[in-house]
Amino acid sequence: MNKSVISFCGLLLLLGLVPETLFSQITKSNYNYQEAFNPFFYTNNGNEYRSASGMPGPKYWQNAVDYKIAVKLNDQTHEISGTVILEYTNNSPDELDFIWLQLDQNMFSQEGRGHQIVPLTKSRYGDAQSDFDGGYDIKSVKLSSGKDAEHLITDTRMQVFLPEPLKPNGGKTTISIDYSYIVPTYGADRTGVLKTQNGEIFAIAQWFPRVAVYDDILGWNVVPYTGPGEFYLEYGNYEVDITAPANHIVVLGGELLNPQEVYTPEQLKRLEQAKKSDKTVIIRSAEEVTQASSRPQGKKELTWKFRLEKAHDVAWASSPAFIIDGAKINLPSGKSSLALSAYPVESNGGNAWERSTEYTKASIEFYSKLLMEYPYPVAVNVAANLGGMEYPGIVFCSYKSKAAGLWGVTDHEFGHIWFPMIVGSNERFHAWMDEGFNTFINDLSTEAFNGGEYYRPMGDANRLAQALTRPDLEPIMSTPQSMQERNIGTLAYVKPGFGLTLLRNEILGPERFDRAFKAYVDRWAYKHPTPDDFFRTIENVAGENLNWFWRGWFKYNWRFDQAVRRVAYEDDDPANGVLITVDNLEKLPMPVVVDITTKSGDTHRVRLPVEIWERNSSWTFRYPSTEEVIAVQLDPDKVYPDHNPENNRWEAPAK
Repeated sequence: MNKSVISFCGLLLLLGLVPETLFSQITKSNYNYQEAFNPFFYTNNGNEYRSASGMPGPKYWQNAVDYKIAVKLNDQTHEISGTVILEYTNNSPDELDFIWLQLDQNMFSQEGRGHQIVPLTKSRYGDAQSDFDGGYDIKSVKLSSGKDAEHLITDTRMQVFLPEPLKPNGGKTTISIDYSYIVPTYGADRTGVLKTQNGEIFAIAQWFPRVAVYDDILGWNVVPYTGPGEFYLEYGNYEVDITAPANHIVVLGGELLNPQEVYTPEQLKRLEQAKKSDKTVIIRSAEEVTQASSRPQGKKELTWKFRLEKAHDVAWASSPAFIIDGAKINLPSGKSSLALSAYPVESNGGNAWERSTEYTKASIEFYSKLLMEYPYPVAVNVAANLGGMEYPGIVFCSYKSKAAGLWGVTDHEFGHIWFPMIVGSNERFHAWMDEGFNTFINDLSTEAFNGGEYYRPMGDANRLAQALTRPDLEPIMSTPQSMQERNIGTLAYVKPGFGLTLLRNEILGPERFDRAFKAYVDRWAYKHPTPDDFFRTIENVAGENLNWFWRGWFKYNWRFDQAVRRVAYEDDDPANGVLITVDNLEKLPMPVVVDITTKSGDTHRVRLPVEIWERNSSWTFRYPSTEEVIAVQLDPDKVYPDHNPENNRWEAPAK
């Protein structure tokens, strides 16, 4: 406190010109209530495609695509080669003269934009000094008639021109593409090849030309793949044939159609045991990895046949080095799924990957109860040279992870089954709608897992606010491509995850929030929501105007700072109650929670709604104390992101 202010107030007290004030400070406020509570947060009204209530509208549409893919893995040259046949359905009200496809592997070409913008400093998304020159070799593009299709490739996108416009409201076309590419050793932490003592592990993703999304927001979504922004894809069904060396085991996040052709009789027996067991069953042990008898004999190659339905992507892994184990996943409906883990001997033991199936099972069972039932027949966790990456029914996690680290990455990646695999938001633009939502639910699942074995409470949000609201941060609602790479962890994961925790625990309460959050999942399962669809759903189901929260925490990087400005007894008498003035000093408003401690040692909590800041930057309230107050504490549980907690407490001066 400024000494001159103290002296001036003391002089006024001596002169009897003001009532007795126990504490007072004057601080400039940056708060503007008209800006914070501006009612016009949404820039578009609801329409027939997207309701103002956050639901899909009566004429909501999205296009669809089914894939038939047959490829071969050459483990010596690291080449994937084959054919993809896609059947595309145009459910939009528009005629389409062309179709855009994503060619994500072209990022790993020396000419790829993603490669060219990798900085010289260390980056998750590539090595600027690498001489690897990858990308697709598109050998042919044909229409259903068998004729060659005119097409144009630009970086990670291919435009296929149609001889006649594709009719709206259900028009279909088929395109067949022959292609190949070399798998990058480290593909932007999404795909790669790991060397182990018993052979290489191929984690295969972004491995075939995929149709881009055409929607009612942007039309064709053709933002190029450069690494930070992940994926936005149409839903459909997949039939996949993968030919690999016979000593390999192949795993994919869908139903294996020919297990008797690719597993040994003993492994088939163990696989059936795993489907019925709540405990992990070894299907191929560490000792068996080096035994020729652990693979079918007499063939150089085997073809693995899979089917995956109602998904917007598919990925797989292949290796001669895999230990395989599994267990049953119990689903709320009474149905079951199968948890599988595939990892090398280097990852086995010491509270590491031998617990992967346990973690996978627990994670999926928890989210199936919390949100929506897991939709796929298997859930596969693969040890790879990636930090962690998710696809429908299968995830890749670091082969080095163990204990809390392995639980955390496994739980996080399988949490992505709900965001964005089931709720299909646009990851290229809104990373926070999958990473942030997932970070939020991960905290709930970790607290529940095994009696909280790995749970560590978040702790002091005041201290966390120093990182989450740094003035140099971009807003959460920035694209991942337009964030500094060092800020992505904060802005896509931690800050939105914390924001949802704050909204649930402090602003709405668990009952209202949980109902609204689940409604969002139910409404937008297998659809394409936008941020407005999420915001509107939460507001409509919970019954709360939250534009001040969305604006300050998500749209802008506003800071939060409440302060105790003045403490005074009414009529100078402690028995008549105490008047407490609180200031909102920064641009973000929040509810007020204050603990008032009296001379007898009792502490009384007062809660004030955020609406006190709708037309005020300072608020005075009366607490009916009957004795002297010795302390006033704002945010006593330290759950709000107050970056300047030094002004949150007042203590009576010693007499």
